[in-house]
Amino acid sequence: MERVRIGVIGLGTMGRHYVKIYSDHPLAEVAAVCALQEKQVDEIRALFKVDGYTDYRRMLDRNDLDAVVVATPDDSHFDPVRDSLESGRHVLVEKPFTTHTSEADTLIRISQRVGKTIQVAFNHRWLPSYHQAKVSIAGGEIGTPLMGYARKNDTIFVSTEHLKWADKTTSAWFLSSHDIDLICWWFASEPVEARAWGRKEVLIARGIPTYDVIQGQVKFASGAFATFESGWIYPNTFPSIVDSFMEVIGTAGHIHLDRKCESIEISTQEKYSYPKVFLNNEIFGRMRGAFPSCLEDFLYAILNGTVPHVTGIDGRQVTAVLEAIHRSLETGKTEPIAQLPADLQTNPAQG
Repeated sequence: MERVRIGVIGLGTMGRHYVKIYSDHPLAEVAAVCALQEKQVDEIRALFKVDGYTDYRRMLDRNDLDAVVVATPDDSHFDPVRDSLESGRHVLVEKPFTTHTSEADTLIRISQRVGKTIQVAFNHRWLPSYHQAKVSIAGGEIGTPLMGYARKNDTIFVSTEHLKWADKTTSAWFLSSHDIDLICWWFASEPVEARAWGRKEVLIARGIPTYDVIQGQVKFASGAFATFESGWIYPNTFPSIVDSFMEVIGTAGHIHLDRKCESIEISTQEKYSYPKVFLNNEIFGRMRGAFPSCLEDFLYAILNGTVPHVTGIDGRQVTAVLEAIHRSLETGKTEPIAQLPADLQTNPAQG
């Protein structure tokens, strides 16, 4: 059986998940890992019996890697994705694709030139409820989409303890990127302009110079519009690490998706909680859920020579929306969303 040999760059929470999932998959082999901190590398190297590096360029010098996973912080995807593509590897990159549309355009052009696949890990497309929303909307069940609303709010644990680089990103880049991808996918219309508002009070008082909350409104070419709300200052007493809700109103119906509670509630002497089980959950020793399915389909795209379900062009669209939202936060004005350059529209299969 042919297997895809993979190198993983970045060994934080997500990078470790990639290593575990691909190490367990019959169509994949994790050959090497890389992180800036030698302690992280040594730990993963010992657990999974793989080669380890602290400089990803040395890892790319190997001649036995078919693909590279880039799971570095939000603002540091560009260099490792570019260098991985230039070295002739397919790339699976964590969301957001990049934090600048110019970088995204460059990466897509490289992908098209070298003939290698980019998949952006917008894993929510693999959640059954969200996929069903796509099927229902595309099938005309709710008519034409008129309005969307999406909310993702984390507890303050995420921004102050879980992430060591919250000061280098925002709740919108970290959280709303998933929701923007879904709404763009569901609406099947180009986003054209954005207006946003945000506040900095709680986190900046704790020495973390980033927004507490952000709300962006996006208008689409079809005339539809959507609101994207994100924040990461919920009290840690909230029963779930993330409050996630979406809805779409159409000309003939409505879709309502609430992932605050994923079918299970647990109360103990210490707390009341809604465990997260749909995206990535260990069952009988293997990780199951939407996230592993996303990773598996990247393997199939490589082995079958097919276009991935989330391309670099999809990722670029989300980046363009978020870039406009953040410009609006600074200018206080409605900002245009950068459209896909004409040369990239002519070759949508790659990237």
